[in-house]
Amino acid sequence: MATAEQIKSLLRSHFDNDSERFLTISLQVAAHEARQGHTALAEELKELVEKTKSHRTRVITLLPDLSDLILQSEPDARLQELIVNDSIKTRILRLLKEHRQKTKIQQFGLENRRKLLISGPPGTGKTLTASVIAGELNLPLFTILVDKLITKYMGETAAKLRQIFELIARQKGVYLFDEFDAIGAERGRENEVGEMRRVLNAFLQFIEHDKSDSFIIAATNNPGILDKALFRRFDDVLYYDLPGKDQIVQLIRNRLGTFIGNYHLEALAEDINALSHSDICQACDDAIKDAILDGKNKVSKETLINMLKDRHDVYRH
Repeated sequence: MATAEQIKSLLRSHFDNDSERFLTISLQVAAHEARQGHTALAEELKELVEKTKSHRTRVITLLPDLSDLILQSEPDARLQELIVNDSIKTRILRLLKEHRQKTKIQQFGLENRRKLLISGPPGTGKTLTASVIAGELNLPLFTILVDKLITKYMGETAAKLRQIFELIARQKGVYLFDEFDAIGAERGRENEVGEMRRVLNAFLQFIEHDKSDSFIIAATNNPGILDKALFRRFDDVLYYDLPGKDQIVQLIRNRLGTFIGNYHLEALAEDINALSHSDICQACDDAIKDAILDGKNKVSKETLINMLKDRHDVYRH
């Protein structure tokens, strides 16, 4: 049967209303039973967990004042979909591990990492990272439209931010502040508007005092313009870049899947530069569509090269 520690953990997660943790521990109990030779019980437990996951629905009601500022989704993205360097993947794994074992950490008066700043060129995986964290932890993803927050609610931005952080405290989830440089620009810059200084000060206060269970992720294409006071408010800062040769090969292989032809991707990757992860995925999708329309089940090397070239040409204008 389940160990005493597993039973206590199940009760804690139930009373904390942490369904994700409850299901994780339930799978651990199933694995324990399998090791004890109770295979029928183990399979039954696993089936119950999977059935619960597939049928579970989440009803979340946003305040009317925030409905046009926040996009809500339920990502199913997984870590293997994120093609980044080993250092970044290790740090994301650490973040996931700390969340899954946060009770153990909290017993020593420490907190798991929840606040993440991600910077890098467009299309390098910043938004996907937020989706992966949400998908891995079975949490809803809330994308805050920062540019709309600034342009539509100038004069009310700080008040809207307060409402957003109240939602963060009330509804556990992954909250992505996309295009974050719109509010995170360094104070005292030329042409700075006084309103923006107040907004940044408000954000600094809100994120520093946040004690929720939610993840707060800020994504920016321009880390150089961010106010220096922001960096210490985050538990981790990740710097993304355009994919290297090994990542390009992995991206193409993953994206083409069964459509991949009989050619060496390593040699092809040598000629690919200045394309983001998103560009390469788009080129692969275009190549697959071309093959489908031509009645083929494989993407030719020539077609793939042409589609990659098309993505290059986009940036010449």
